[in-house]
Parts: sequence; C-alpha cells; structure tokens
Amino acid sequence: MSSDGGAGRTADDTTSFVLRPPDPAPRPAAAPAAPAEADQPGGGRLIAGRYRLLGKLGHGGMGTVWRAHDEVVDREVAVKEPRVPDHLPERERANAYERMRREARAAARLDHPAVVGVHDVAVVDGRPWIVMELVRGRSLGGALQEGTLDAREAARVGLAVLGALEAAHAAGVLHRDVKPDNVLLGRFDRVVLTDFGIAHIEGETNLTDTGGFVGSPEYVSPERVLGQRPGPASDLWSLGVVLYTATEGVSPFRRSNTPATLQSVLHAAPAEPAAARGPLAEAINGLLRKDPAQRPTAARVRELLEAAANPPAPARAPTQGTPAREASAAIRSRRPGRAVWLGLGAAAVAAAVTAYLVLADPFAGPLPGHWAKHREAALGATLAVPSGYQPTRPGKTDTDKNWVTYADPSGGVWIRLHLDRKSQDSLNDIKSSARSQMYDDNEKFKSQGDYTVHMAEGARTDPDANATYRGHQAAENTVTYRSDDQSAQPRELRVFYYRTKAGDMYELAVGYPGKGDFTARGREVAKTAIANLDINKA
Repeated sequence: MSSDGGAGRTADDTTSFVLRPPDPAPRPAAAPAAPAEADQPGGGRLIAGRYRLLGKLGHGGMGTVWRAHDEVVDREVAVKEPRVPDHLPERERANAYERMRREARAAARLDHPAVVGVHDVAVVDGRPWIVMELVRGRSLGGALQEGTLDAREAARVGLAVLGALEAAHAAGVLHRDVKPDNVLLGRFDRVVLTDFGIAHIEGETNLTDTGGFVGSPEYVSPERVLGQRPGPASDLWSLGVVLYTATEGVSPFRRSNTPATLQSVLHAAPAEPAAARGPLAEAINGLLRKDPAQRPTAARVRELLEAAANPPAPARAPTQGTPAREASAAIRSRRPGRAVWLGLGAAAVAAAVTAYLVLADPFAGPLPGHWAKHREAALGATLAVPSGYQPTRPGKTDTDKNWVTYADPSGGVWIRLHLDRKSQDSLNDIKSSARSQMYDDNEKFKSQGDYTVHMAEGARTDPDANATYRGHQAAENTVTYRSDDQSAQPRELRVFYYRTKAGDMYELAVGYPGKGDFTARGREVAKTAIANLDINKA
C-alpha cells in the first residue's frame, strides 16, 4: 500500500478503491494516534489489540485502507478495513468474508519482491482486516499523470508485475484487478503489485450483476465481461492494458460510462501503439487478443519484455564514405526496417528525401497513404480522415442532423464536422456566437486573441489569428482542458471555423489526449484534416 495520498475514484472505477499519488516528499513517521489523524472518524482505534489506526490512506467501494502502527513489533503497516454492499443477504456477506480470509492467506504465502507483503488477517466482529506492508512511494497511476513511460522503463515495470502474477498464479491466486493504481513505484526502483485478490466479491456472479462487479472496467478482460470463469490469461490481459496505457498515455478501452467501456473491451480494436515498437508492441498486441487461448504465455511475454528492457546497442554509422551512403545510413537509423536507397548519388538521395517530406506534410501535396476522403453530401463538404476511423451520424431521434463524427477505434482521437445552416438560424445564433465575433472583430482577435471556446473550468486556449480557408478569413483555436473529473488525463481540442458567403458556419473539431504519445498523433490528424477540408460552396 502507498504510504501517503488521499482517496480517489473515477467514473468507471465504481467498486475498487484507488489511492492517489503521495505528496512529493514522504511525511516523517508519526507517533501512534497523532492528534490530527486521531480526529478522523476511527482514527486512534486499536484493532486486534495491536494495530493502532493513524489515518486513512484511501477508500473505495470495497473498503478503507489505513496507515497504522503495529504496537507489538513497533512498525507502520497498511491495514485494509473490508466492506461489502449493505444489500447483500447475511449468508452472502458471510461467504464474502470467508472468501476474503482464504484469499488473504493465499496471498500471504506468496514470496516475490514485487508482491506486497501480507502480514496478518485480523478478524474484527467477524470481518477480516488485512494487514500489509507499507510501501512508501507512489502509484504508477499517479506517475502517469505527469507523462508516459519510455519503452525500456515500461518493460522494466511490466517484468516486475509479470513476476508477481506468475508467483500468484503458481499459488492458485488470481489478482483480478491489475491496473496502474495497484502498481506501486517504491524506493530503490522497487515495483510492487498490491491488492492480490483481497476483498473481491466475484465467485460465480456475473460482472454486470448488481453488487457483483469487481475491478476497473477498462482493465477487465473480455471473458470476465462475459461472466466466464477467469484464469491466468485474464490477469495477463490486464497487464497488456497497463502497458498500453503506460506508453501511450491513454487507455485503449475507456469510454464515458461503464456500459460503453465494457462494450469496447468486447468489441473495440485498439489503435496500434505509437510509442511501443518491436518486442514491446508485440507483447501488448498479443496480450490484448480477445480470445484468451490466443494470448501469449507468461514465458513468451517475459522474453519480449526482457528484449524491450535491454535492447541491443544501435549499430554505429560509418564514419567515412560517400554523401549518398552517409545520408542513406541516417535515413535507415531514423526509420528502422525501411528500405533505403543504397548506391544512389547524393542528388538522387536528396530528391528522394524531399519527395518523402512532401508526402508526409499534408500542406505540401496529396493525402498520406493511410488517409481517405469521404463525401458528406448532407453537409455539403468532403472530409479527410485516416483509414479505419469509424463514422457516427445522427440518429432518427436527433434533432440536430448536421454533423458527422469519425473516431479512431481506440476512442482516443476523433474528428467531428458540424454545420450551422443560415436558413435554419431563426434565433441568429450564428451571428452572436464567439466564433463569429472572431470574424467581425478580426483585427482585435489578431492582436489580442481574446476570443476563446470555453470547454471547462481551467481550460487554456491558443487562438490562431492567421487562420484562412482558400485565401478567405477563417478562425481557429486550440483548447487544452480536463473533464469534470480532474483526475482525468488532459485533452486537447483543435477547432477550425469557416463562414461561407451564404452565412453557413462550418466547425471542424479534432479531439485527442493532451499528454502522452497520442498527442503528437492527434495534432497531425488535426493538421491534416483541417488542411484537406473541402467545402463545396465556400
């Protein structure tokens, strides 16, 4: 358990407790029943005649975790006070407590440096309180709030978590809640997996039954969503989601609500990892196969993660040679595995490089090869989107029919085109909107950048005073914001506006993560989509 931090819960994390990252510096060890902590409800209480509760570390649907002082051996520990849903019948509550005791004893037998140590099971009023070692550090989830891990560090963390899972599986223990918040980054580069199958109400209960849902939906395997009996492959799936999130900065399956998240776990195909390449990408893609029988074994995952954590030293480029060979070597080192133009003259290589840059820059020529154009006749425009993006259009019950959205299968990046028609604007909303003010007071907009799109409290905006469309005036703004859940990752929204001669207002918006490796990808998508927007009657 983490030594510091408060409680945290997300919209999708409805049943398992989450600990937020600790303060920058750990607090000094406190004397038993420190006054400030003792003021908390339950603080200062003595459990099982030896564990003095000092203060809460975190809480959630399954219980409360306390920092406590073991007065018998004079050390600080983490103590988990269990809680089961109040609506459960007495018999089911008794079965749940017995399952907690049995699983806690099983976890206590695990002997692995990456497994949090379980010291004791103290029974209080028939309820098993789990006594664990106090790991001083912060969670991987807290670390990811500051940025992603590089491939080598992610592989190192993954190896430690894999080792913990292997030790647990060998002892017949399934974790069932592998996620960044349950991975602690301790002192001396220690990585610890916590909460090993403790206080989980699962049994034969279907995941979607009331009271039966355990774990964070975006990290739950497809077979568990379907209510099938989980096995070791289910924990390995969760490890794959953790590695994807750690390197990409965005969860591949998280959606706005639990049912949508579970549907994405069952059916959505994550976008190819952008930051993870080679062995790490192979491990992630293999672990995220929907069929557990097709996932790689733990031994194979270990091989791949070890290769990613200890990559071979890059070959040194030749120190002498013709300009053509030196340029070719530079291209090869920048894009591994791609054919290069060996044997060409310097001028030919330069021409080839120039041609590549023209294709890569959407403003310099045709669309990149993996993009396609879609004619949206109802909107009077043609929209360019990457291949594989799935469209969503208005339904029969939607009152606003003038939009279309294309989304990456991962849900992390999306493109939306919306049209406000002058002929339907009886309240003159187009003229009074902030985006129209950008047009009507363009000089002030250029000089001060006063006009913003208000997405959420604390949002930052970056207007582009030089936006144009085919030589005509336009408006553009980039907004960085967080959702109402301030623990969520930041998002960026790049919005382009153009008002036609007829008075219709087009709005092209591209949303993507504001932190992580998907950010660069999202910005390129926005740049290319805006550059290739084709309005039929501009």
